[in-house]
Amino acid sequence: MADHFRHRALFVGPNARGAIGDGRADYVPVFLSDVPRLFERGELPLDAVLVNASPPDAHGFCSLGVSVEAMHAAVRAARTVIVQLNRAMPRTLGDAFIHVDDIDLAVEVDIPPYEHALAPISDVERRIGEHVAGLVPNGATVQLGIGAIPSATAQALRDHRDLGIHTEMFTDAVVDLVEAGVVTGARKERNRGRIVTAFLMGTRRLYAFVDDNPMIEMRSVDFTNDTHIIRSFRSMTAINSAIEVDLTGQVVADSIGSRIYSGVGGQMDFVRGAALAPDGQAIIALPATARGDTISRIASVLASGAGVVTTRAHVQTVVTEYGVANLFGRSLRERAAALIGIAHPDHRDRLRSEARQLGLD
Repeated sequence: MADHFRHRALFVGPNARGAIGDGRADYVPVFLSDVPRLFERGELPLDAVLVNASPPDAHGFCSLGVSVEAMHAAVRAARTVIVQLNRAMPRTLGDAFIHVDDIDLAVEVDIPPYEHALAPISDVERRIGEHVAGLVPNGATVQLGIGAIPSATAQALRDHRDLGIHTEMFTDAVVDLVEAGVVTGARKERNRGRIVTAFLMGTRRLYAFVDDNPMIEMRSVDFTNDTHIIRSFRSMTAINSAIEVDLTGQVVADSIGSRIYSGVGGQMDFVRGAALAPDGQAIIALPATARGDTISRIASVLASGAGVVTTRAHVQTVVTEYGVANLFGRSLRERAAALIGIAHPDHRDRLRSEARQLGLD
């Protein structure tokens, strides 16, 4: 259908990387919190929106289930609203409902949401998770997303108490923390006792957990990722990842060199929001190396063409399996020393030499 449709990706996954790399599809860099605005302002016009939702209840409301994201803005903006009324879709609560009066066309199905099992956690990821968990105080509100590092962090948080969750998405790892009595939301400054998220991805266990569960409050991304909302949690702790970090603290998260790999997503929303919270923390966590330790992800300079998602002024804390580098308020020379200290030992001498050449030693 290439002659009829051209994909515009707001975040790039495995399904779109090849097409974007070949020039057969487009990537739009955008903060996740701004996606609803693209629809509302007509910057991304919508002829039709395809929605997966639960069947209507007695009052005519259908739940958007595992994915609210920007669907309300899309439904309001689209000329035609086509809904898959899915009996297998969990009925989630919060700002998760559309009414049958807003639906133009519908089809009934019974198709469970796609499952995404947690990946095995490596020793490197386990050590990163332990370092990150050591920064999280009891009672903190945490952004905890998808991937091995968030899962490892969740495992390392098992001894914590009264954590809250305010995030753009979560997985089965959060269910583990709820069942262990770690996540209660009892000390959240808003949405107390609630896990607030915009979408979910996991196994049937996760989807059964969120079904008709008043503890789960689904919200649009212009709420979950609103910097004003995020900063309202006193001990907000945002945990995000990166592809590469240079010695001054610039964070690359959406590209490998010039090749687009993922997207801007919600990283900057949460990094800035958490940094503005009274006792907040913005953490970038990543393995120190790639390709069997041959490439240092702590780099003297960024790869040619790499895009900066989080600037050196925004970054606060960087974590690898070798420790924690606190960059907030540090000079470029101090940052370089701290980041070299958490790089893989095999790359530190080279990084020190390159730092000297750059005037960072």
